[in-house]
Amino acid sequence: MSPRTNDSPRGSGGQDAPRPAEAPEASTAPSAAADAPRSPSPAERVDALRRFAAAVRRGRGLHGASCAVLLAVAMTAGAVAVGGDGRDAARAAPGVSRAVGADVLVRGDLDTAIRSLQAHMRAQPRDFGAWAALGLAQVERARTDGDPSRYARAERALARSLALRPGNDQALAGQAALAAARHDFAAALDHADRALERNPYSERALCSRIDALVELGRYEEAGRAATVADRRRPGVPVFTRYAYVRELRGDVPAARRVLHRALDSAAGPADVAYVATALGNLERGQGRYGTALRHYARALAADDAYLPALEGRARAQAADGDRAGAITTLEQVVARSPLPGPLVALGELYEDRDAPGDRAKSREQYALVDAWTALARAGGVDVDLDTALAAADHGDTAEALRAARAEWNRRRTVHTADALAWALHRAGRSAEALPYARRATATGYRDAAFLHHRGMIEKATGHDRAARASLTAALELNPGFSPLGARAARAALKELEAAR
Repeated sequence: MSPRTNDSPRGSGGQDAPRPAEAPEASTAPSAAADAPRSPSPAERVDALRRFAAAVRRGRGLHGASCAVLLAVAMTAGAVAVGGDGRDAARAAPGVSRAVGADVLVRGDLDTAIRSLQAHMRAQPRDFGAWAALGLAQVERARTDGDPSRYARAERALARSLALRPGNDQALAGQAALAAARHDFAAALDHADRALERNPYSERALCSRIDALVELGRYEEAGRAATVADRRRPGVPVFTRYAYVRELRGDVPAARRVLHRALDSAAGPADVAYVATALGNLERGQGRYGTALRHYARALAADDAYLPALEGRARAQAADGDRAGAITTLEQVVARSPLPGPLVALGELYEDRDAPGDRAKSREQYALVDAWTALARAGGVDVDLDTALAAADHGDTAEALRAARAEWNRRRTVHTADALAWALHRAGRSAEALPYARRATATGYRDAAFLHHRGMIEKATGHDRAARASLTAALELNPGFSPLGARAARAALKELEAAR
């Protein structure tokens, strides 16, 4: 693999049906601006989530769907019709990309790109490529600002593109990205395959195909898809995906080499920010916090507003012992994008600090997770994995188990195996949990949280020797993987040693 291009890398809905995908005429088509109502500011979104979470706590009898509709209206400044419009993280695994190429961004930010596309389509409403580009830009904007209402707008734009030019590969690739953002990975794979039938060199479709196969747990196929994509469209988007596939197989040195080569080939600030953040996440997962912080600093030097880099820096600060710095940074992140990952991380940091008022602050973060998942679910987004991970430790264990089982039935990845194992354990069913915990670590993927979960499950089932090995491995790999989890792992190890 030799980096040769410089487009950007890899990496949620509406209950109501999309509007009819008519082919608008210049004289009668609704303006692009009419399809893009004012998006609320980050502060407005967070305030809406807080008000919704407080309402749920006060009135448990309020019907969940009604709550979600009210929340959606508040979150989108009235842009959502009754029935809801509407995900992470950015998943988290590992990193959500900018996903919109230079042809859309024109080396600007996504908001500028969206406004430019809307202005263009007022003059050229039959430009199917511009509609496809707008749809993809809305998908990526939703991922970066945590506003699921944009997905319905993306769906409408992509439908218009296909009405104007049936089967065009740009819109099909956009549909693949949209389905992946909504966590419908089977649909994402289908759309990507259809786009590649039309254009085997579509970078977006090639990358979405890798993403879908990874998130469906089909790792061998994902590796082959990454090799094909590298042959057809080598560049930053493919290199970062290739690196993640290698990491999932336990080959961290190869993943590191590929990411360094990708960083060397990154020409624009957006590419530098994304790849440097991916490197920071990789090194943080290996317990190399100083190296990780240097990568995050490089990412933020390229784009000081890049939220994944800020979140990564906060997590590395916490792991490295700078709890105050981590809290300050995460507070900045959730003020702009209240997604489940950083909300849970901030709540746990408050719990760990345990200063006056911190317990109430931590409860508020977990309530915001519930509010965000209600909004996303009302918009047709599959949030069961987010729900399972948050609820197992900070919510209703029965709900965590329901969500984990549902997600496992849809896709069988290392992440869903770990989530189901932990939900079963937290529900008091550790014997059932053990096979899933073993499966989560079977590919060679090294994650300290997975090892911690496995070790606690082994301890609960009387496999003391295995538990000591798993818990020790977790703390040796990444001793600051979680403020609460690491503390629990050390306490469990102390109990196991005392019992020898």
